[in-house]
Amino acid sequence: MAIKINCTLSAMLVVLAGAPLMAQAGPEITFSKDIAPILQRACQNCHRPNNIAPMSLLTYKEVRPWARAIQEKVAARSMPPWFVDKHVGIREFKDDPSLSDDEIKLISKWADGGAREGNAADMPAPRKFDDTGQWHIGQPDLVIQSPVAFTVKAKGTDWWGNLVAETGLSEDRYIKAVETKPSPKGGARVLHHSVQTLLDEEGNPDGGTLNEYAVGKNGDYFPEGSGKLMRVGSKLQFNVHYHSVGEEITDQASLGVVFYPKGYVPKHVVRTVQVAATDLDIPAGEENARSDAYYKFEKATKVTGFMPHMHNRGKAECIEAIFPDMRVEPLNCVSKFNFGWQIVYNYTDESAPLMPAGTILHVINWHDNSVRNEWNPDARNWVGYGERTNDEMSKAWVNFYYMTDEEYKAEMDTRNAKKRSLTGRR
Repeated sequence: MAIKINCTLSAMLVVLAGAPLMAQAGPEITFSKDIAPILQRACQNCHRPNNIAPMSLLTYKEVRPWARAIQEKVAARSMPPWFVDKHVGIREFKDDPSLSDDEIKLISKWADGGAREGNAADMPAPRKFDDTGQWHIGQPDLVIQSPVAFTVKAKGTDWWGNLVAETGLSEDRYIKAVETKPSPKGGARVLHHSVQTLLDEEGNPDGGTLNEYAVGKNGDYFPEGSGKLMRVGSKLQFNVHYHSVGEEITDQASLGVVFYPKGYVPKHVVRTVQVAATDLDIPAGEENARSDAYYKFEKATKVTGFMPHMHNRGKAECIEAIFPDMRVEPLNCVSKFNFGWQIVYNYTDESAPLMPAGTILHVINWHDNSVRNEWNPDARNWVGYGERTNDEMSKAWVNFYYMTDEEYKAEMDTRNAKKRSLTGRR
């Protein structure tokens, strides 16, 4: 009997001891106070009426039915779309919508706790949207449309072509940011890519690739004091690739440009290159087919951003620097490539990789041609390099500009001094 009494008393003590702990578990997590600010920052630019996302997430009434789906998507880091690995290399980027670990935990606890609305008075003021929300780069100073509204049949072969439009410039201007967009009503479904090149008055390429679009891409931002030149009288060539999706859709791509002020000449001209492997050999059923590509920087260089580009079998991409002394430094990895979101990762000015003359950029890509890949059109067939959506590619688009050796040394000295001050080292 004594044992029973002691057990009962022990149980009571446990319950009583647990009561204060439960009371100290923390304040209730609510949509109004905790979740709405996260959605405003990271989700609502796409998840609102008449935009690219399938549902609006502006109000509690709109969000509540999707609470579990949101929890799953953010936990898997498939939403918001941002696939650069946070544990490898450089971690500071412009226009980064990704969630912190704490934000993901907060959303998960909110969903597990019943996804409560909370006090309406805690809601932040609604985010205001205008046309700039349609452009990642903000309201463009100039928008140039492709000269042709191209209708893609419901069924048919892939189509490629060059479409040339006038820029209408009356004077030379330097570009600070640039972005290409398909038509808002379905264009992204049929426009596989559009690569824009400036042409001079004789129709010759002028300045290399200006900008490239692939499904889901954002915009290119150039560091202060650098940009691309658009000359008076130039024309803009859209190299487009369309593919059928079972529904007839008409698209007319547009390129938006944010200029530096008139008369301003930046110190550095940004270049864009494709670092690509074209000798792809991806056997049927292979889960980890690797390819490698290299690009040598002949002068001291600052890399401003990169965009992985593969097709449906794309799995992952890593980029690294091989320095002249043979040191190898990992820069970034996109460990879960998603063909539906061809994102350019624009480095912050302070984090952009600096490389001495002779550095080699090494791009490593992996493809999954197995049945494990849910996006694989057919795991039974060998796949090689090609332009069609069902073929494969293995490349990185890279934006960079050359520096003088003196500029390189000065910026490296500044960065090293900052590191020493943060670590307390002399």
